[in-house]
Amino acid sequence: MVLPLVNLCAKEVVSDHSSSPGWLGCVPRELYRPLLEAAFTNCRPLAVGELVQRWPERTLRAGGRRQGQSPPNRLCVQALLLAVVRGLSDKRCALQVLDLCGLQCEEGGVGDPMGGWSLTVALSTMVVQARAAAQKALGREGERERKRVLAMERERDVVKRERGGGLEEGEGGGLLVESVRKEKEETSGCLREDQQVKGVRRRMEMERRKESAAVAGGKGEADSEVDSEVVVCVRADLFVNARSWERVRAALGTTGPLKLQCRYVRVEELSVSSIGSLLDLLPRHVLLGVDIRYSCLGVAGLALLLPQLSMFPMLSSLRLHYCNLDIRRDMAGQEGAMKDMSQGLGKLSQLRRLSLTALRLPGHLRMLLSSFPQPLEVLELPYLSLTPADLSYLSCSPHASSLQQLDLSENRLDELALPSMRRLLSQASSCLMQLSLSGCGLTDGMLAAMLPSLSCCRGLKSLGLALNPLSLAGLLDLVRTAVRMPSLRQLLYPNPLEDYQPGLPPMPSSAQLLDWPLDELVEVHEATSLQLDRVVMESGRSDLLLTCDLLNYNKDLVEQ
Repeated sequence: MVLPLVNLCAKEVVSDHSSSPGWLGCVPRELYRPLLEAAFTNCRPLAVGELVQRWPERTLRAGGRRQGQSPPNRLCVQALLLAVVRGLSDKRCALQVLDLCGLQCEEGGVGDPMGGWSLTVALSTMVVQARAAAQKALGREGERERKRVLAMERERDVVKRERGGGLEEGEGGGLLVESVRKEKEETSGCLREDQQVKGVRRRMEMERRKESAAVAGGKGEADSEVDSEVVVCVRADLFVNARSWERVRAALGTTGPLKLQCRYVRVEELSVSSIGSLLDLLPRHVLLGVDIRYSCLGVAGLALLLPQLSMFPMLSSLRLHYCNLDIRRDMAGQEGAMKDMSQGLGKLSQLRRLSLTALRLPGHLRMLLSSFPQPLEVLELPYLSLTPADLSYLSCSPHASSLQQLDLSENRLDELALPSMRRLLSQASSCLMQLSLSGCGLTDGMLAAMLPSLSCCRGLKSLGLALNPLSLAGLLDLVRTAVRMPSLRQLLYPNPLEDYQPGLPPMPSSAQLLDWPLDELVEVHEATSLQLDRVVMESGRSDLLLTCDLLNYNKDLVEQ
């Protein structure tokens, strides 16, 4: 990739920190952004701090990395946060909105980036410390003002005594005392009047902001608008678990110069009551997505949370992973709670993405999805123990013709499910872009029956079929079909049964395929790769990526 000239120059400028006093005072505001990007890219935390502390624009966005761009180094992110706090007292800084959404990544990645949990803790600490510093500065200012008033009063008393000493007792002295008294009353009266005027203006301004916020919608938003102490709004994606919960709660409940706003929140291992308390603290019109993982909710617990989620008008994504919604056991009240949950989901009017992982809800897909007032665009249902009846409903539902991403991994498919799967693929053929059927028990015969419907998905870009018991012949048929799909960019294929060591069962499960060792002979794997590469080469498809690597496969890398 050829870098523009301005980027090359910016890299050279930030590389030498000793020269920063020379260029910081004269650099035009248009160059601040490329300089900051160069400081992030080349890991120059000192330059990051100096640029952010005097940031000349109202908005600074440091998240939302482009494809192939590495995340900022942890030291650079810490320098950015410290500079934001320092910039609160720097008159050169015009920053009002700091957008860090999408900045975090997995912990411990290449280059020591800052993970989601670490970034959340750092942001929460920054907000609380900024509030404490503001209170301390306000206390110092109040103390200085008090000393100034006392000094003025002492000076006035001295003048009064000096004037009083040169007059005789009687009428002259009385007139002087009276004039001083009137002067003090007039001064205090003017101060009270001025304070009253300021108070009226303050109330009028608060009412005006409150009314405008109410028109925009929501009392919670109005409350945030009338907080005149806020200097910078910090938008971020938060990762909250039991270790960070108290600190996040303190930050969200703090009023001060920094206000923390959340776009996507990921919650792990929190109770229903704690999750509810967290939702109460989040601004209503900012939250777009909620991701709850490894929390023992139960159907009743989720039914309690859904009314709170419906209070967020922009919520478009709900993800529940391993939240123990198992209703296969005969428990009193489960069916009623299931209906409450269905009704609660129906109130999420803007929801477009629903992910339910390992919730074990066989036979209840109709109840879950039929309540939505609009079709879903992303539906992820791995490890859900779907039945043929569930797939039959899905293939005929309003969601089928709107799905852009569908994940049915680890749901065992059989011959009874094939008609529903073909109908589902036909309904979604015009819009489906990502499909995952990994670990579904697809054999050569079942896959051959599905390939005609699969090839009709003209917009499909990513296809995952790992951990299915296919032979080499079945795999070759799959690749021949894949190369005839012009939009397809990634294919995650399974290792053929011939590549495994002897002893594998005739119909192995996905868990057995995952654990069973592959043949140690290099010639076996090379023979498979050569045959697949030959099919791709003969088709002229240099833009199609074939991989069997489960660990490094990422369907989201495909450009939408």
